[in-house]
Amino acid sequence: MKYERGDYMKGKFYDILRGGGLKATKPRVAVLGVFSDDCRPMTAEEIFQKLLHEKIDLATVYRSLKSFEESGIVEIVNLHKDSIYYELSDHHHHHVICKKCGLVERLKECDIDASLKQIQKSVRNFKHITSHSLEFFGICKKCAD
Repeated sequence: MKYERGDYMKGKFYDILRGGGLKATKPRVAVLGVFSDDCRPMTAEEIFQKLLHEKIDLATVYRSLKSFEESGIVEIVNLHKDSIYYELSDHHHHHVICKKCGLVERLKECDIDASLKQIQKSVRNFKHITSHSLEFFGICKKCAD
């Protein structure tokens, strides 16, 4: 289930949660709201820190993220770091990550469809490729100086 970022920005958190089959509780709406303010991948701990004023405990953040992931509202992004990172499943994209400072930048384009067709033809033991994850790693301009 994919959602447009505009839906989050317009405050349709209750509809998004209900559309994902989830009850729209105050803590879930608050956790979802953090993603609308910050469009980069975040850990549960980072989300918790942003919600300190809401008095939502870390266990609630983790439970919310788990239910969001199961409902397709958020997805896990592998940044090759020690923590699990989450971001909205609003559209398909990839990231470029600095290996020195950890800066993450979104790539807006994903033109891998032709390659996926070729990959599908080359694998014998898979009938369908249903999704993919692709991240790029390098050194940002600031760290390169």
